[in-house]
Amino acid sequence: MSDLLKQAREWLAQDPDPDTRTELSDLIERADLDTLRERFGAKLEFGTAGLRGELGAGPNRMNRVTVMRAAAGLAEVLGPGKHVVIGYDARYKSDVFARDTAAVLTGAGIHASLLPRALPTPVLAFAVRHLGADAGVTVTASHNPPRDNGYKVYWGDGSQIVPPVDGQISAAIDGVGRVDELPLGAPVSATTAGSFTELGEDILDDYIEAVTALPLGRARTLKVAYTPLHGVGAGTLTGAFLAAGFASPMAVEEQRNPDPAFPTVAFPNPEEPGAMDLALALGTKIGADVVLANDPDADRCAVGVPQRDGTWRMLTGDEVGALLGEYVIANTGGDRLVATTIVSSSLLGRIAAAHGVRYTETLTGFKWIMRAGEGLVFGYEEALGYSVGSDAGLPVHDKDGIGAALTIAAIAAEAKRAGRTLLDLLDDQARRYGVHATSQLSVRVQDLSLIADAMARLRAEPAKELGGRAVEGIDDLAKGEGGLPPTDGLRYRLAGGARVVVRPSGTEPKLKCYLEVVVPVTGEVAEARALAAEGLAALTSDLEVTLGL
Repeated sequence: MSDLLKQAREWLAQDPDPDTRTELSDLIERADLDTLRERFGAKLEFGTAGLRGELGAGPNRMNRVTVMRAAAGLAEVLGPGKHVVIGYDARYKSDVFARDTAAVLTGAGIHASLLPRALPTPVLAFAVRHLGADAGVTVTASHNPPRDNGYKVYWGDGSQIVPPVDGQISAAIDGVGRVDELPLGAPVSATTAGSFTELGEDILDDYIEAVTALPLGRARTLKVAYTPLHGVGAGTLTGAFLAAGFASPMAVEEQRNPDPAFPTVAFPNPEEPGAMDLALALGTKIGADVVLANDPDADRCAVGVPQRDGTWRMLTGDEVGALLGEYVIANTGGDRLVATTIVSSSLLGRIAAAHGVRYTETLTGFKWIMRAGEGLVFGYEEALGYSVGSDAGLPVHDKDGIGAALTIAAIAAEAKRAGRTLLDLLDDQARRYGVHATSQLSVRVQDLSLIADAMARLRAEPAKELGGRAVEGIDDLAKGEGGLPPTDGLRYRLAGGARVVVRPSGTEPKLKCYLEVVVPVTGEVAEARALAAEGLAALTSDLEVTLGL
């Protein structure tokens, strides 16, 4: 008890935030040992996704002390004289955490440039390369619940860090002392020693110029309903659409402005049930050709399309990835590479082969997609993340929900001019390459050991059949199959081109299964889609039994 209270008091003594100081003082005064043990018995670990967690006092929470320690660790790895660009979203404390980062880096002899206001994460990723910086930081928790915030680090190539850099920063953080003893810089001017630069709006103008230089065709007649889900995407997306010659999308009024409480949604993720209801209702009201959504930091993009019966269909990440991928391939030249992850659909590989373009699969996460190889012009992951390029390459070396939305609008406008829709284009792809139907099965657990036990059981007792399909091969991804870095996962290759990937989630207490069924189209596309849906249902049923959870 005495050690726990001592740790809490030591933390309190260095905490510069009056909010968390009041919170922690109350916990100490009440001797709330259970809460203190949860806050101080562990710490947020710095990994390849940086930091992410609930706001509050203590090392197991996101707060100013945690952020200043992370900034000091990054400064130690970079060394004096380097340049870091810092961005942030509109979540609680994001602007404070960003300025703390700038002050700590500047105090360590690093040139820090702060974006002018809360802006989409892809603007930060763009700015790192555009300004020739050595690293970047963005303060965001993406589509996490309102109580969370996070801290993501980019390297000089404009993409998220990977090992061993993450480990080096984590080790450096462990060596940081009291944050109230760190030398701090201040925002004075770009030419004053000990100051950090506050960038102007021209950095946003440069980003918009870059994404509007993507191949966007000439058709511009399109009616779009849009939601930023209370995030930071609306202004940047509208600016990009207008600069490209499109009409301004009609935004959901209740969700247009940034609000860290996310009052109209249970969970600010366009993939979650109910999150798109207001946007789809607006789409119906205005007779939209397409509904677009960004997540709160606007690095993801969701797409809804009206059906003939007047209802809306949300496209899957794999469907949007296939549309974007084929469009980029058709509008670029030279020796090109497209990439997706091991848990995404194999359809992009079929498309690439048909067009004579190189294709590769990576581990999950854009940090790996962006390192897929030379000549990369398109990358995507099934979780609504896309990076769209041109002959000049990728303007953003990370997920870019603005560039993706703009390109989807261009595709939809060209289809509309021909009297068609995105659904018609998906049917065209099905006829050419077969129906590639995908879905997920996720099992959440309280005890993480259950996931380890399930993976061990799957390895010890290899399945011979799943969903009525023979298992033709099993790749143990922990062995670094196919030249990939080792990761805990199993990939089942099934008869008929179907496959299943099983892996523990890297961010949640879940075991996740990614399913794909491929059905050739020999008659009506609808019939093939129905067969594929039956195949996915059979796989799901078998997996629920096989996992034993």
